[in-house]
Amino acid sequence: MNGRTWTMGDLDGIAALEKECFSDPWNRRMLAESFLSERFHGVLLEEEGAIVAYGGVSVLFEEAEIQLVAVSEMFRRCGRGRKIMDDLLEIAVGLGARRAYLEVRVSNASAQILYLKCGFRGLYCRTRYYPDGEDAIVMAKELD
Repeated sequence: MNGRTWTMGDLDGIAALEKECFSDPWNRRMLAESFLSERFHGVLLEEEGAIVAYGGVSVLFEEAEIQLVAVSEMFRRCGRGRKIMDDLLEIAVGLGARRAYLEVRVSNASAQILYLKCGFRGLYCRTRYYPDGEDAIVMAKELD
């Protein structure tokens, strides 16, 4: 497992994994716009040259927003998601963030479990947050 930060050359692979993992994926343009933001930081994991997990965080002053986390189906439940989260939170703390937030689909129990294990707690629900009308749970974590 090789972990590193995103480069512009990774966007096609990230977009492909995004499409594999989500019913409403970010497209390549959306990913590129995030990548070009000064506040955005992305990390990924590779296995034999293929991107198998990635994540992105935006940090503004004392707040971090975990924007993207995805793990290829065949690499789930074996620590890849936790590694991505740990890397994103380490980046956020290094940039001075004191709190981190994220949104997760109410139906995505496996992601919710991961976030709870990483120290996040549910705050409230955003009704009809996703394009298909599903609600999102907003979660937060105080950072050390």
